[in-house]
Amino acid sequence: MYYPINEIFQSIQGEGVFTGTPAIFIRMQGCDVGCSWCDTKNTWCLDYEKKLPDSSYLHQKSDNSDSWTMMSSMEIFKYFSEKNYSPQHVIITGGEPCLYSLLELTDILIGKGYYVQLETSGTREIKVHENVWVTVSPKIGMRGGLVVLPESINRANEIKYPIGKEKHIEDLDCMLKKSNIGNDVQICLQPINQNKNSTKLAIKTCIDRGWRLSVQLHKYIGLK
Repeated sequence: MYYPINEIFQSIQGEGVFTGTPAIFIRMQGCDVGCSWCDTKNTWCLDYEKKLPDSSYLHQKSDNSDSWTMMSSMEIFKYFSEKNYSPQHVIITGGEPCLYSLLELTDILIGKGYYVQLETSGTREIKVHENVWVTVSPKIGMRGGLVVLPESINRANEIKYPIGKEKHIEDLDCMLKKSNIGNDVQICLQPINQNKNSTKLAIKTCIDRGWRLSVQLHKYIGLK
């Protein structure tokens, strides 16, 4: 299977449960959720005029470019070796990677010994290997008009929720009440854009409820 790839790079995971973990990031092109605060809006549009001939062009593009290329599952795996990437933790992100079936890609990566994490909005069916760590970052009431699927929430190992005000906490509570998540699911609150008031609210809520704080470490230390 072939996937539209915006970029592949190695860095440090700056969010959620795996904060601080060295990782290889696979960023896919395409997203129809429409988050106003999104910091990768360059991945939204799958414009075929921006399609690159092959993966050899990826290293030439800028970080915020909306250009992309098609790569097969095996080409993605081989790209890791070509670039001498060392992390064994792979993060599939976007964009919205669940626009595509990820069964083949995740089967291959796990078969090659990688630990695979998926980051998704929860608005699409999740098709991955059963051992993939699924991070759902629920996007409620976005301009794309998409609904967070209960089955996506129930598949989550981790819920990483962006908040800016009390209404966001209320929306999360409502969603969780309708779900069937296990007691071992980690809930992380992430202040939108590191806003002071959002951060204060997130800290208080995490302390009150025993949840975890996600502060987008990579932005504080100047990483991608």
